[in-house]
Amino acid sequence: MAEIGYTLSQGTIARITDRGFGFISQEQGGEDLFFHTSALVGVTFDELRRDDVVQYDSEPDTRGRGNRAVNVQRVNR
Repeated sequence: MAEIGYTLSQGTIARITDRGFGFISQEQGGEDLFFHTSALVGVTFDELRRDDVVQYDSEPDTRGRGNRAVNVQRVNR
């Protein structure tokens, strides 16, 4: 849960696969962030569409591949 004064990052869904993961284009720029269906909050994977606006936290990827998005929440619709 976000603390008072803490702002989630925002971006758009860039790509979605049929294997339960996708990528978010970050609003502030940089590489697209990986997300897994288990990172979704308040929306199912099947409800997401390309170009949906989302908010998210990021954390180091456990596989050592940069960062990944967690606590992903859709903000439009």
